[in-house]
Amino acid sequence: MQQIEPLVYGKYFHIFNRGTNSCNLFVESANYKHFLELYDKYIPQVADTYAWVLMKNHFHVLVRIKEQNEIGFIPDPTLSAVGDPKRVGCLSEVGDPKSGKPPKRYNPSNQFSHLFNSYCQYFNKWTHRTGSLFEHPFHRKRVDELVYFKRLVRYVHNNPVHHKITEFAMDYPWSSYLTCLSLRPTQVKRDAVLGWFDSQANFISAHGEQDDIVDLENWLGLPT
Repeated sequence: MQQIEPLVYGKYFHIFNRGTNSCNLFVESANYKHFLELYDKYIPQVADTYAWVLMKNHFHVLVRIKEQNEIGFIPDPTLSAVGDPKRVGCLSEVGDPKSGKPPKRYNPSNQFSHLFNSYCQYFNKWTHRTGSLFEHPFHRKRVDELVYFKRLVRYVHNNPVHHKITEFAMDYPWSSYLTCLSLRPTQVKRDAVLGWFDSQANFISAHGEQDDIVDLENWLGLPT
């Protein structure tokens, strides 16, 4: 039985998932855009994102699961219907006074499940298919060493190059590579990523270097 590594608060993880039986997750640009919209809806509450790429039948992200005290509380739906209008949609920081239950914070694993389930519902409706879309459980690998942060950023951004879809990372639109070089507002922790490479020039240069992909994928424990 496969042992599932827990998403530990305050730790970095490489997260990977693909379509069941390697089926396509994305067919048109609208699919990629919708997945990113759902990602922005569910994941920032529980994780900081450092790199991502969406491929036709799989994706990779490098994230840091937030510390528990950095994660907000799940909104109390009853506060949006009655009471002080100023409290509509506020965070339930008091819990349930009747039951004495404490407030509930967003759960990292649950948020990723919400992302996958929401996208599956959308994609199944869009393609007139039924059943599961993503493999379960989703793959995760804890990352603790700076050398692997840099290798993983390069690996994530160069995934389209490895799969011979583009010749250069900058030519692929569905990754955070260009975001790291942009000045536009983003949820990606761009300054931290560039800091790992010391400069933007080193970031660009490093993405052109060769890496032992087989060795890295074996370390990540990626399925073949």
